[in-house]
Parts: sequence; structure tokens; C-alpha cells
Amino acid sequence: MPSYTAPAKDMSFVLHEMLKVQDADIPGFNELEADFTSAVLEEAGKIATNVLQPLNEVGDKAGCTLENGVVRTPAGFKEAFDEFAAGGWNGLDCDPEYGGQGMPYTLATATGELFSGSNMAFTMYPGLTHGAYSAIHAHASDELKAKFLPNMVDLKWSGTMNLTEPHCGTDLGLMRTKAEPQGDGTFKLSGQKIFISAGDQDLTENVIHLVLAKIPGGPEGIKGVSLFIVPKFIVKEDGSLGERNGVSVGNIEEKMGIHGNATCVMNYDEAEGYLVGEEHKGMRAMFTMMNEARLGVGMQGLSQAEAAYQNAVIYAKDRLQGRDVTGTKNPEGPADPLIVHPDIRRMLMNQKSFVEGARAFVLWGAMMLDKGHLADDKEAMGIISLLTPVIKGFLTDVGYDMTVQAQQVYGGHGYIEEWGMSQFTRDARIAMIYEGANGVQALDLVGRKMAQDGGKHVMAFFEMIKNFIGEHKDNEDMADFTGPLKEASKDLQAVMMYFMQEGMKNPNAALAGSTDALHMFGHVCLAYMWGMMAKSANEALAGDHSDPEFYKNKLATGRYYMARMLPATKTHQARIMSGADTVMALDADAF
Repeated sequence: MPSYTAPAKDMSFVLHEMLKVQDADIPGFNELEADFTSAVLEEAGKIATNVLQPLNEVGDKAGCTLENGVVRTPAGFKEAFDEFAAGGWNGLDCDPEYGGQGMPYTLATATGELFSGSNMAFTMYPGLTHGAYSAIHAHASDELKAKFLPNMVDLKWSGTMNLTEPHCGTDLGLMRTKAEPQGDGTFKLSGQKIFISAGDQDLTENVIHLVLAKIPGGPEGIKGVSLFIVPKFIVKEDGSLGERNGVSVGNIEEKMGIHGNATCVMNYDEAEGYLVGEEHKGMRAMFTMMNEARLGVGMQGLSQAEAAYQNAVIYAKDRLQGRDVTGTKNPEGPADPLIVHPDIRRMLMNQKSFVEGARAFVLWGAMMLDKGHLADDKEAMGIISLLTPVIKGFLTDVGYDMTVQAQQVYGGHGYIEEWGMSQFTRDARIAMIYEGANGVQALDLVGRKMAQDGGKHVMAFFEMIKNFIGEHKDNEDMADFTGPLKEASKDLQAVMMYFMQEGMKNPNAALAGSTDALHMFGHVCLAYMWGMMAKSANEALAGDHSDPEFYKNKLATGRYYMARMLPATKTHQARIMSGADTVMALDADAF
């Protein structure tokens, strides 16, 4: 069975040496001293390794079942959920007014990686609850917040998001679920939603569904969509639970991965619901949840790559196979360990350099979000809005690929269920699809985000990188990082110019290259992260430090990324600038 060890030391390096969170001029960050965050990560690591990870394979093999209208989760999930809830982990960054601890989102993101890396399917239950909390907290009335949030913060109740319908996924303007006003402030919702993660379970007393629906007489399309709270059980005035609402589970989907999380068909039959925010403004409210979820899904791509990588390293060191071409390394044994072979090293270095760069990117992005929300920094919010589809799309695309490479290290054993490596690949696969498929993320980046506010945020992003390169132009220790970063940044800027020039004449020229553009952005972002980490590692080596090998290894891993991974920007650039003609050459009937 695979194992999992919390990468707490690497997280601490990113938080305190690269990001210097304790010195950030952001409300609440002065509490993030190294001793405090280390204690939090240590406790989260214990839960991840000792409680959640042992249930990962259990959940994968047993899955969820539907019995008499109630979803049953795998054995052990309820006890683990209660322990997770008792630790207050879901409320780490929630509002103290509703029982939260008021910590920055950045710290919650770090602990979230540990939980997701140890058991992604389990962590989706509290994760979706947190997303629903955020939408209600940002957009609901004070009355609704007081009624629902305290029990969601402490995980007495869970939360979901209901968007997709059988006939429409991304195009939510086509939805048919209706919300009829009752004249007393409530609505009756009728319709069907599909692909609802954590749609029901036996872990909590109540499930609080956030449901998109249309109020009759409203505008057509997406402009007529509203958001509603629809509880599984009606909540009485005194806060106790009343009768069962008109919402039920029609089926549990059989799927490729995340078997421990119930993906449900949800039926609404005149279910009582309460409007969140304004009528016909539901997408604005739901996007609060979706944007948080997209950052969280990007983190899932990282977490599964990290878990798969850890096990691939163990196997590569233990498995004896062949001899090192430069000379025997294990003379007492019949063969040398796999890790001596250059192609195994290549795959492991791909994984290691991605995982460490992605972790820095996710935590940096979380800090930008905190900066935007807590310090009211509009520039930070603009940049994280620009890069949200990159975090989601790039990290899940590449994260999935890294789980495949981890499987490949095992050879045939990676394909055999006994070794457990396929679960990381199967679980990671969904992250490329839900919360907006990655092709949609690419279209959002190229078609909307890059031009947002007149391209202001793209320019701020390039200026940030330019300033970093300029600060270190005379530092020879940084040349292996700033030189490739500058070159890759130029490639990306050239593509931006191409989109502006050709995209106006032929929109397909831009859209056909959107996924390549998203990946170019991703590589440049990770190169920027590696540049900042290299700066911190060099500073540590030049001063007092207790672990020089850690910093030397950090620099060596970063150099690998810059030399072996970052040149992919050239390939993406060539594809983009070939235009749309080859992509659109065939008539639809020719396929």
C-alpha cells in the first residue's frame, strides 16, 4: 500500500524563506511566525498520515453506496470525519463570528495540500463545505449567514455546489431548474442536477446545497440565473432540524476515481430554498465559490503528483534492476537500484521540479488572494484573477502527467492494483475536468482574463517578472534562473502580441492556441517561482544555516526545471503561431 509523508519542511521553506509571510504587510500575517505555522503543519501532517492516508485505499476499493435514499461512505470515513471536525480544520480561515479561527487563507491552503495528498476523496467533503461557506459568507443576508454558517464551519453540516444539469455543463444559461417564489421570501425549486460531488453522505446531520436555478420571468440565458440555499432538512427557527426537504439522491455515478466521494444525481421536487444575494445575480455569487474551488483543484493536481512522486522515489531506491552503465553501485546485490539509471532520474526530476515549483505557485497564489481580500489590494486581486485559470488548468494537466510518470517508474507493477499507484492517476484525472474543464480555463484566460481591464493585469504580471530579473541581473548565482526566465517571458510576450494582432482578424487564431498559451503561462509562472526560491536558497547558503544540502538540492532541482522543462515554451509558441488553419481545416463531416 502506498504511503504519504507531509512535506512540511518544503512548505516551511516556501512560507518563511521565499514568501516571508511573517513579514508581509497583510492583516493577520503577523501571526504566521515559523514556530506557529510549523506546529499547525505538524498537527495537520499527523491527521493526514495517521488518519486519512490509511483510508485512501479503503475508499478507493469500497466506494460509496446508496441505501434507502441515503449515501453510505466507506468504513472509517465517519470516525475520521469526526476527528477532522473536532480539530477545527475546516474553520481554520473562517470568520470568528461564525466559529472560525480567522487565520489567513494561505495557511489553510498549506494544510489543504496535506489533507488532499493523503486522501483526496475524503478531503472533498470538508473542501466543498468550505467553498459553500465562502459563497454564503460573501453574498447571503445576515439572517441566512447566522442560520447556516456556524454549523458549516464546525462541520456539523456539510455543503455542496449544484450547477450541472443532464443537458448542460459549461453552458449554464441552458439550465432548466426552476425556482418559484412563494410570496413569503422562500422559493420552491424543481429540477435535476448531475455530477454533484459530496451530494449526500452519512457524515453530517444536514447537507446545505447551493443550487443555481431560474426564477420564472427573468432574463434569458446566464443573466437569468439565481443562487439558492436548499438544505436537505429544513432548519427551524430555533436552529433544530425539521422535516426532510424535497431533495433526494437519484443515483451515485460510477466513475474512474475519487471513489470515496459520492458523485450524485440530485433531484429537486418543490424543495424549499432561500435566495442568496439578488435575483438573477447567481453567477456572481457562485463564482466566489468556483474561484476558490479552482485554486483548490489546482492544489489537488499538485497533491496527487506529490503523493505519487513520494512512492515512486521509494520504489526506485528499493527495486533492483540492471546495472549502472558507469559502474556497479550495489556490488553485494544481483543488480543496482532503479534510481541509478538516467531515464528513471529524468522522470523523478520531472516530478520533483514540478511538485516543488507548483507548491510555491499555489501558496504564492493563496497569498495574493489574501492580499487582495485582507489588504484590499486591487493589483494583487487582478493578478490572481488572471492566473486562476493557469493554477487550475496547468497544475492539473501537468499534475496528472506526473502521476503517470510515477506509475512508469514502477514499470508493470505500476499497472497492477496491488501497488496502488493507479489510484493517484485515476483520482488526479477528475481535476482536469471539474470546476470548469481545462479547455474552458484556457478559453477564459485567452478570451477574457488577458484583456480584462484593458490588459492591465497582464502588463502588471510581466512587469513583476521584469523587475525580478532586473534586481538580479548582476548576480552570477542567479544567472541559471534569470536568463531562462527572461527568454521564456519574451516567448510569452510574443504570443500576446500575436493574439492581439491576429485574434482581432480571426478569433480562431487565438482560441486554437489557448491551451498552449495556458501552458506557456504555467511554465513562466513556475520559472518565476523557481527564481524566487533560488534567491532564498542562495541567501541561506551565504548565511547561517543548519542544512546546506537542503538548499543545494533546491538549487539543483530548480536548475533542472529551467534547463529541461521551461524550454517547452518554444514548442507552445510555435504551435500558437501556426494559426488556426490546420486546426480547423477539416469539415465537421470529415471526422
